[in-house]
Amino acid sequence: MEASLMKTSLQSLWMMWENVFSYITKFRSESVWQYGICKLVVRQHHGKSIICQGGYRIANGDWVGELHLDNQQVLELVREFGSDRAGLKTARMLRSALKQISRELDSNPELLKVQALVGITLLHRGIIHGIGFEQHPIESTGLRRFYKMYLCLLLRVLHPEGKERVQQSAEKLSPMMLVISKQSLEERFARRKHVVEIKIS
Repeated sequence: MEASLMKTSLQSLWMMWENVFSYITKFRSESVWQYGICKLVVRQHHGKSIICQGGYRIANGDWVGELHLDNQQVLELVREFGSDRAGLKTARMLRSALKQISRELDSNPELLKVQALVGITLLHRGIIHGIGFEQHPIESTGLRRFYKMYLCLLLRVLHPEGKERVQQSAEKLSPMMLVISKQSLEERFARRKHVVEIKIS
């Protein structure tokens, strides 16, 4: 009981920190948008170019949409359904959000300049399945260590078995950058829409 109460307290503290971080994020980005379970932070890419499959290149200064899961929603799903079902529901909600973002990137005047979506995660194997994200290593050793420390802490706090999972799989939990170009995103959802239309007719 005490462990459960401590876990809940830590989760509440983490959510308070995330609210502060979200507020700070507004000042380091062009704009912040909410699409279902995703937050889209519009900013410029800084650093080395990222070469995507098909030869698309994200250069220094290009505009990208930085994806963040809304961890408050994730936490509510975990509390209501448990970690396994919450994971499945999160994946479905992520796909739904990306479909909405794909439409917005092509129609919202404030988002037309966004050339790709990017994100950093430890759980890249489950998230990229069926969505089309490419995996790119984080080249900076310092950033890679920082992201691993931060994301492992996040997993320990939010996941019911987070502590055990981090301890058992510490070596396998390697942060990766996920990238999908605007063109690839639009083609993926346009293709799925086309398939649905054929089946209906």
